[in-house]
Amino acid sequence: MKSGKLTKEKTDLLHAGMVIPALPLALNKERKLDERRQRALLRYYLDAGAGGLAVAVHTTQFEIRLPQFGLFRPVLELAKEEHDRLAAKREKPVLMICGVVGQTAQAVQEARLAADLGYDAVLLSLAAMKEASNKILLEHCKAVAEIIPVIGFYLQPAVGGRKLDVDFWREFARIENVVAVKMAPFNRYQTLDVVRGVAESGRAGEIALYTGNDDNILVDLLSEYAVQVGDTTIKKRIIGGLLGHWAVWTRKAVELLENVHCGKFDADTRTTLTLAHQITDSNAAFFDAANNFAGCITGLHEVLRRQGLLEGIWTLNPDEVLSPGQKEEIDRIYRAYPHLNDDAFVTENLDKWLK
Repeated sequence: MKSGKLTKEKTDLLHAGMVIPALPLALNKERKLDERRQRALLRYYLDAGAGGLAVAVHTTQFEIRLPQFGLFRPVLELAKEEHDRLAAKREKPVLMICGVVGQTAQAVQEARLAADLGYDAVLLSLAAMKEASNKILLEHCKAVAEIIPVIGFYLQPAVGGRKLDVDFWREFARIENVVAVKMAPFNRYQTLDVVRGVAESGRAGEIALYTGNDDNILVDLLSEYAVQVGDTTIKKRIIGGLLGHWAVWTRKAVELLENVHCGKFDADTRTTLTLAHQITDSNAAFFDAANNFAGCITGLHEVLRRQGLLEGIWTLNPDEVLSPGQKEEIDRIYRAYPHLNDDAFVTENLDKWLK
């Protein structure tokens, strides 16, 4: 975007709340990009009703940036091309988000590429700056925000993130081109730090809160926070999700968020919490919580493989495989919660997506 700003239409959609899957990387058995199945995944998400796509993020594998693979730009280009081809058929636009990582020079370079390719915003990871002070972190964020709208990212330490305090989030939210925050610390206290920081920033109404807490999806989506700021109570809802978990069973995720927004869960707290725990149990299997998330990418691949969307569970790192017992856990989830999967939707459309 030449202006470096979100359009009003996309800003309104972001604040209305949407399902944003984190795109997995489709590889063949030679561990090369499987373009046909990568396009099929993108078609699946858009046909399922996703409001946005997050590309080159953790689920896409950070290794795509390594010179020996050279997949960062090709994957971004392929995703944007498929988006452009399909977007004309949709009533609402799709928010295209690019993951940006690294020290400032790398992050700025990646942000410029995303802007040049027509992406709407970047999801800015600070994992590479583990020892940096808040001042340095904020200067880094401002440098990226001068190029393209920024979505903040609180990534849990178990998969490479760092702790970010309420003072950081307050000042981060004051950066003019910050449009949202994805909260994924998998920690209630740290999630509260983000909400409080945004509320105290003076820009609470301009920043959308999205859950990335795959262990607490439904409760996050149903939560309203009330933060006292001086004599005023600032209320904030988490209105959507940007989630690796939503890279699978996406049609059901769209239905879930629609039901949240229309108030379907408001009257029956007990049944709703039961469903919330079922979703968390599913995530534990997909993300391999039992093994400190070692199989979090391959677990998602295994679900997509079972559905026929991926040929196998290969990753760029040959050492990245399903953990012992993880396949059996996914088997258990399929048996226990058949109402959570969207296998019928995938089966109905798979041939079309693979053409």
